[in-house]
Amino acid sequence: MSAEQESESIRCLVAKVGLDGHDRGAHVIARAFRDAGFEVIYSGLHNAPDEIVQAAVQEDVNVLGISILSGAHNTLVPKIIDGLKEYDAFEDTLILVGGVVPDEDEAELKEMGVAEVFGPGTPLEETIEFVRENAPQR
Repeated sequence: MSAEQESESIRCLVAKVGLDGHDRGAHVIARAFRDAGFEVIYSGLHNAPDEIVQAAVQEDVNVLGISILSGAHNTLVPKIIDGLKEYDAFEDTLILVGGVVPDEDEAELKEMGVAEVFGPGTPLEETIEFVRENAPQR
């Protein structure tokens, strides 16, 4: 399978969760993923964790990128992970978190099952390569 075919088979949900109304970064990563050949679904603003879980399951995504700048990552991300587990979708989904996450919280998120945390200023190509190398194949 060529890199282009592999990229086309990667389905990503870029999700904004909670009351965070800042979505510029989510739009930037969604566009970069699309330009890299990934199939991208964008959730829009102000989604509850269960709405994100439902979208991820219904769209059968292999990558869930959670964009969060509100500081509520320790509350909202575990709810999303628990929801994915309820639907047996956790093991087949690469979970990424993007936004402002203090260094001391990053290890805890990874212990929960977040594959990687990408903060402000992360080069887009770094995130794209991480997805290409780690997204579960369907």
